[in-house]
Amino acid sequence: MTTPAKTAVAVAEQDPRIYMAAERTFLAWIRTGVAMMGFGFVVARFGFFLREMANQQVPEASTRFGVSLPIGIALISVGIAVIFVSMIRHRRYIEAIDRNDFRSAFGSQFAMIISGLLCLVGIAMAVYLARL
Repeated sequence: MTTPAKTAVAVAEQDPRIYMAAERTFLAWIRTGVAMMGFGFVVARFGFFLREMANQQVPEASTRFGVSLPIGIALISVGIAVIFVSMIRHRRYIEAIDRNDFRSAFGSQFAMIISGLLCLVGIAMAVYLARL
């Protein structure tokens, strides 16, 4: 008679959908990281755009960038971190699937941290735009 753990591992090895689901999750995190980096680039360039618009209206306008450049760089950095952490987590997920130990590797803490950071960035951008 086979043990439940061995049966679950055999099912996981025979059913590629489990690994494909992990792959889709990994690709979704990569897509999220790339989108964050792209959005960070747009936010950083928005400061340059505002500066150029101010220089056209008032040639002696300030050349400071405001907060758009640091926020853009922060978003790009967070995007890089998301991709790096998702790579590590994907490797851990595959190893956990192979061990039939799903619960120890899966968790939503990473997603909650990223959501919180994006909320803070959104608040900072809203405050910045409200002050313009």
